Formats: sequence, structure tokens, C-alpha cells
Amino acid sequence: MTEATNSRVLAATGLIKRYGGNTVLHGIDFSITAGSVVGLIGENGAGKSTLSSIIAGIKQPDEGSMTIDGVPYAPTGPLDALNSGVAIIHQEIKMIPELSVAENMFLGRLPTHRGRVDTRRMVTEARAALEDLGVTLDPRRPVAGLSTATQQEIEIARAILRRPSFVIFDEPSASLGQDETKRVLEQIEVLRSRGTGVVYISHRLDEISAIADRVFCLRDGRKVGEWPAADIDRQGMIRAMVGRELALRNIDPAAPGEQVVATVEGLSSDRFENISFELRKGEILGVSGLVGAGRTEIVRSLAGADRFSSGKVAVDGHPVRIRSVSDAVAAGIYMVPEDRKTQGLNLNRTSAENMSLPWESRLVRRGFVTTRFLNRLKKRMTKELDIRGNLDKPVGLLSGGNQQKVLLAKWLVRTPKVLILDEPTRGVDVGAKEAIYEIIRGLAAQGVSVIVVSSELEEVLMLSHRVMVVAGGRQKAVLPRDEATPERVMQLSVS
Repeated sequence: MTEATNSRVLAATGLIKRYGGNTVLHGIDFSITAGSVVGLIGENGAGKSTLSSIIAGIKQPDEGSMTIDGVPYAPTGPLDALNSGVAIIHQEIKMIPELSVAENMFLGRLPTHRGRVDTRRMVTEARAALEDLGVTLDPRRPVAGLSTATQQEIEIARAILRRPSFVIFDEPSASLGQDETKRVLEQIEVLRSRGTGVVYISHRLDEISAIADRVFCLRDGRKVGEWPAADIDRQGMIRAMVGRELALRNIDPAAPGEQVVATVEGLSSDRFENISFELRKGEILGVSGLVGAGRTEIVRSLAGADRFSSGKVAVDGHPVRIRSVSDAVAAGIYMVPEDRKTQGLNLNRTSAENMSLPWESRLVRRGFVTTRFLNRLKKRMTKELDIRGNLDKPVGLLSGGNQQKVLLAKWLVRTPKVLILDEPTRGVDVGAKEAIYEIIRGLAAQGVSVIVVSSELEEVLMLSHRVMVVAGGRQKAVLPRDEATPERVMQLSVS
């Protein structure tokens, strides 16, 4: 991978951004050449999103300037940036499900002919953009029902319709499995080959190593390093991000007890069938499989969020009837969902308010939530989970890692018998990952039985006593820790 020569250059000099008295970017110098890929790394709260938002015209800097090919570049909004050749693809995909793929791709600038929408041109150009990326998809079909991975591909195709010189990818693989992530990286190679400059933001450092020509690191709003990708390894990137040595340690979890806490027999629905396993006290059961394998559907049914059509569930040897989340909670089965922003947290309420929501009727006398109660709850959970930031402000203002800890705290106000964690570290940095892993190991050591669903195979193997592999809605195997190798799990996942 080498950077293109004689190409367009986007350069930022001395960018400073403040929010009130808090400076979040301290004089950042940054540049990217068309035809190259720059990996942008840093912990949550390091300033990555702020820097990319300024480049993409979403936010304006308080000081500093930008140029493209030496010409001043000061976009007043995303459309202005796009007209200058700069596009951004967000982690959270925003599409209108009822509209077609082509209509979503041209949203806001539908082509017209003689006063009417030129549907033929729209479909033709949308199909060409998708084919450029190697995506086989009918642009006339509705977006509704398409997978997250496919919608991500539509987002990329939508961006390149304007033939931008520079594209920012903000955590594009956060919701994707390994195969889907590989496709995104292949599509970035297509963009690079066409002379597009790419800024790639990701917490998955292996992706940065695979795709980037250069690596640019932020810490606490300051530039702490910039290297050719070949000159820095994974551990070096981690050290730069956190300012210290930190490894995601493959620690054997404490041995589980002999007591069987939960038994699942023949659990089936229209998305999966015949799922059966036992879960012992203090055991961590990992659930692995490719995107679409049925992992989330299985645990959502077990937690009462979705209905299952047949099968039996028992807790502590007693059959339980699970037809709702309340039924599952009453049985001691709690679930932390995969999407903290849309399924797990009310981003406009404080951390303590979020923590108390499922328990108000159970924990508070006469049905009133008092300030005193919330303060006690906040103090206790902050200490237990090391949650940082101003917890009296809306939780949406916290970093991703601290939001995830608040979501965990919400379901640890009372001790569960079975705790289900669906993608527990999605979108958080390596420092927060290590902290969450310690919390999970600690819960298991205290006797909580834990089910961990993750798209990151390394995460599943690192944490689990046993690994259940799912493919096509079917349970392929439940492997003990010493047999759950990456090769064996992947072999079962594609069988």
C-alpha cells in the first residue's frame, strides 16, 4: 500500500474545538492524499468524531483552517462539504425503509426530467454505483428487510454517486461480522484504486493494519502520533491510544460451579430451531456465528423480547413461562441488548435515571423515585463499574464506553441469575473493552451465569468457558474452552 502521488490533498491546520470551557481538540494538524487510506484511532472521547465532523462540515472549528489543494475549505454543512468532494458514512445507518434502494441513494436530490422524477435514470445510476462496489442488488426493491451489512453497502454506494475525492468511514464494521467486514474493506480498496482518499475510523485495530497506509492517533483531543502503517503494530497502537501498556488478556475465567442454573430444551421459532444447552452457576457461555446465523434471535427469545414457538426453559430446576421481558426478569434472566442507543438507553435522561427505569416499581416505596434514591444508586454503580463523566447530565453526552457501563449497571441494580450480553463491547475502545471484560469475569466469579453474544470471535474465545456455535439458525456444537479454536469455530460457522 502506497500513497498516490500528484493527487488532491485535504489538509487541516491548528484545528481547535471547544464546548463551553472544555477543549476537545487542541490544535490538530491533519492531512490526507486522494488515493490513500488514513486509519484514525483513539479511545472513546479522544476527539475522533469531532475531527471527522469538522472535516465533513457537520461542525465548525473555533480556530484553525482547512484547505483542498491549497484552496481554503470551510464547509458550512454536510451538503457544502459534499459539493467540495468530501463525504462521510456514519456508523448509524439512516434510511427510509419504505423507499426503494435507488430512492434512498438519491434522497434529497432526485433526478428529474420535464418536471417529474426520472426513475429510469435514478435506477440506472444506482445500479452502476452498486456494481462498481461488487454489490448485486435490485435498486428498485424497498430497503425494508435488508440486512445491516447490505444497508451499509448502500450507504457506501450513495456516497460515491457524487464521486467524492475524500470519504470518511466512521466505525463502518461496528455492526458487521467478519465476512461483511471483509466486503467493506474490499470496497475501500475499490475506492482507493479509483483515487479516492479514505479516512477509516475503527476500534478494530486489525482492520486498521489491513487497510491503512498511515495511522493517525488522538488522545484526549491531542495528536499523539502518526506513522506509516507498516511501522506500528497492534500493541504499539494500543500504547499510543491509552498512554500505557494494555493488552486484552486471555485470562482463564474462574471455574464454574456444579449447580445447573438454567436449562434450555428444543427452543425454536421461525428464525432458529432446536436450541438446547445447560448453563451452570458462574459459567460464561459464548455464542458465536456469522451475521444472520440467529444468535441475537435466540437470546432475545430467551429474554422474553421475542416469542419462541416451542421449547422449554427452566431456572434452578423449575420450569418458567417466558412470554415477555417481565416474565424473564421475574425468573432472574436479564438481557443487555446489542444497540445501546436505540434499545438500551434513553439518551436524554441521566445515568441514574436510566439505571432505575426497570426497577422503579420494585425498589421504591409508594412508587416515587426520589433524588436521594437516585444519588445512592448512582454512587453505588459508579463505584462498582468505574463509570466516568458527569452522570447528572444526559447519558448521551458520555463516551461510548461509559454509556455501555451505564447500560450494564441498569441490569445489575439487582443481581441476575442469568445475564445475557449481546455485543457487550460494540463501539467501545480497547481500554473500555478491558474494563468490561473484567466486569464480566467478576460477575461470573460471584456466581452469575453469563451468556455472551459477539461478532468478534476473539472476544468470545477469550471470555468463555464453553462456546455454542450457531449457523443458519441451527446449533452446530457446544465446544469446551480447550476445543474452541478459531479454526474449529469458523469451520462450524460456515458448515
